[in-house]
Order: sequence, then C-alpha cells, then structure tokens
Amino acid sequence: MSDATSLEDLPFDELRHRAFHLAERRIDIGFFTDLFAHMPGMVAIEGEGGDLGAIGGTFIETVRAVREMLGDKDLDPTTETLLRARFATYIRDHEK
Repeated sequence: MSDATSLEDLPFDELRHRAFHLAERRIDIGFFTDLFAHMPGMVAIEGEGGDLGAIGGTFIETVRAVREMLGDKDLDPTTETLLRARFATYIRDHEK
C-alpha cells in the first residue's frame, strides 16, 4: 500500500493478521512482548504490584499467548485504537 493512511482503514482483523504474519516471519519476539505489556489486563497486574517479568517459553508459545489474549473477543474502543496504530506502525516500519 502506497498511501500511509490506508493501513488504518483496513478491518482490524486483517491489520492484526498482517502485523502478526510479518512479526512471525521476522521472529520478532519484541513485537509480541510489547503487545502483552500494553494490554489492559497486564497493566492492571503491574499496577497491583505484580511483575510482568520476562515472558518465558518459546517464540511460538508467546505468539499463541498473544493470539489467545486478543482472541475473538470484542476489545474496548481505546484498546482497539491503540492496537490498530501499533499494527499499522509495525507494518510501515518493517514491510518491504
């Protein structure tokens, strides 16, 4: 896509799929751990004195966990907007 704003116009699921596919191809664990760190439930745990710590396990387990966390459930509009921006930025920065 040549128009930078057109990524944000994609359906959320398609944008997520493209970003995940790209991050998996690049074996970019940082992308997935960043998503974990910014999900509302994880922020709440950290705010209660919990520790996000390092996400253990394999790359594949981390990707599965993020997929499960996002799942088919409806996200609140603020979270979806933030994720949409994160996915679009990631694609623009890394897709060739």
